[in-house]
Amino acid sequence: MADFTTGFWSAYIAILTTLGIAFCLLVLIANSRKPPASADNTTGHVWDEDLREANNPLPRWWIGLFIITIMFAIGYLAYYPGLGSFAGAGGWSSASAYQAERAALEKATQPIFAGFAGKTPEQLVGQADAMAIGERLFLNNCAQCHGSDGRGSRGFPNLTDNDWLYGGSAEAIRTTITQGRHGVMPALGPALGGAANVERVAQYVLSLSGSATDAVKAELGRQQFAACAACHGPKGEGNQALGAPNLSDRIWLHTPGLAGVIATIDNGRENMMPEHGSKMTAEQIHVLTSYVISLSRPAAAAPGAPAGPPAASPAPSPAAAAASAGSNLLQASSRN
Repeated sequence: MADFTTGFWSAYIAILTTLGIAFCLLVLIANSRKPPASADNTTGHVWDEDLREANNPLPRWWIGLFIITIMFAIGYLAYYPGLGSFAGAGGWSSASAYQAERAALEKATQPIFAGFAGKTPEQLVGQADAMAIGERLFLNNCAQCHGSDGRGSRGFPNLTDNDWLYGGSAEAIRTTITQGRHGVMPALGPALGGAANVERVAQYVLSLSGSATDAVKAELGRQQFAACAACHGPKGEGNQALGAPNLSDRIWLHTPGLAGVIATIDNGRENMMPEHGSKMTAEQIHVLTSYVISLSRPAAAAPGAPAGPPAASPAPSPAAAAASAGSNLLQASSRN
């Protein structure tokens, strides 16, 4: 693909475009001249015995419209980018247009988010307008992976169970959203010496959570688990500093059961949480952090409410709708 980023292709597009416009001009000039006169003012072509092609020049209004079209094309290519890498006299770009729209939107919503700035994420959990905005930020930026209810799916963490890979504090969640996370579980099959040893370690891993295992194989895998303990700890309780999952709680990010654990040990896993610091403002991340906290702490949002994700929020106020609209603009840009 590097061949398509050289200066040759830029020049190729510019030359091809210029020749295309020049060809249109030549066609226009050739057809605007009065054709040679003939006795009956026809070209000599006859169809169906009596249909003859007249030998007349193009109408003036049509020629005028063609000229206007060509002049517009030349002016457009001079002002806007279109001739290869030429940026255009106006300096316009889709990136600069997006940045200008984003800046205008952030300025318009700044007073709304300013009301949340002096409160901690935990305090915002019980504030209905903050949760309405946070919910829509979540739906626009996070629901594609974690689900609209935050319960996740295989390979995407459940945000409602209070089981955190990197910690569930407000600061840890804010860091995850802002900077993203990159979790890597190395493939240990070759290091463990084959399928038999991988199964023994898998049996031991299952025993840590009290799952049904082959006791003999699990005991044989205990010593070999030392290769895993560096990240998951000697008791398999995980390490949030590394993002190493807790293996003793029966909560599985990937496929559970013996076959799933064997596949993870043998082949490894790699998960990527993209960063949103460049796509969202600090104020938006602050509100989104509080909403993510509310998913795992429903009692904080509504004292006395049963466990589980929060109920659907009421229809947003015009201010909430305007504030959350920023995430729609960000999504339109990043899907890219």
